[in-house]
Amino acid sequence: MAGPEDNIVAHYAQTDLFGTIMAAFEANGKTPEQIGLGDLKPIDEFHIGGFPATRALLDPLGFGSDTRVLDVGSGLGGTARHMAHTYGAQVTGVDLTPEFVETARKLSGLVGLDIRFEVGSALDLPFGDESFDAATILHVGMNLPDKARLFSEVSRVLVPGGVFAVYDVMLKGRHPPFPLPWAEEPSFSFLEKPDEYLAAGEAAGFTCTHQAGKGEVAKAFFAEMQRRIAESGPPAVGLPLLMGETAPQKAANMAQGVGSGDIEPVEMIFRKPG
Repeated sequence: MAGPEDNIVAHYAQTDLFGTIMAAFEANGKTPEQIGLGDLKPIDEFHIGGFPATRALLDPLGFGSDTRVLDVGSGLGGTARHMAHTYGAQVTGVDLTPEFVETARKLSGLVGLDIRFEVGSALDLPFGDESFDAATILHVGMNLPDKARLFSEVSRVLVPGGVFAVYDVMLKGRHPPFPLPWAEEPSFSFLEKPDEYLAAGEAAGFTCTHQAGKGEVAKAFFAEMQRRIAESGPPAVGLPLLMGETAPQKAANMAQGVGSGDIEPVEMIFRKPG
């Protein structure tokens, strides 16, 4: 029987994802030589709020050229590319889905960024103890059944005083209907309430120094998305490329959950003792 991680890989895996993205750019009049970092933002920021949400989470953390950052569940590499380009950070991405890792490598090479991407599980990180100064996770925890194990593993690979930035969809009321962007059905959806994250962080020795619900930001994000689609149709290069044929229903279900207040994205910043 397939376990949760097998289901997650099957959910996200696509054949020749990089080729699909390049074909979409070409159909939109862009050759590979013309594609810049900004052109990738509609496809590589796979979380509520997109690029502005990434900046809101990470800009206050003071990353620089000496900061070694691990992006857990790095997907197509959008957050990793932002940290490498904007802060000059030394970034490593890890993701469970081989197709995402290969595509992240190719997209990063396309825009001239040297970033390490590895296949691996957030619950069994393939890195040595105290290898990183900081870690990030954006909209990944919903696929992780063991939050305590996640925080334990991140703590293990962080140096003393290291920071862990979390931006996940969290449960505030009832679970929204399926399908959702991270799961077609319940067997690999692991939405939890903020208290579960806080408890897991505390058990791993972290101190939470910042927590902010972003429900209103999420509502505005979906309202703007719906306005743009109504005005000009779905984007030629955008997240529907990652979500498959059920993309409209996934987005609608998530927007419904956000609108009702049953789910919301939450920022949390954790600090490992120095």
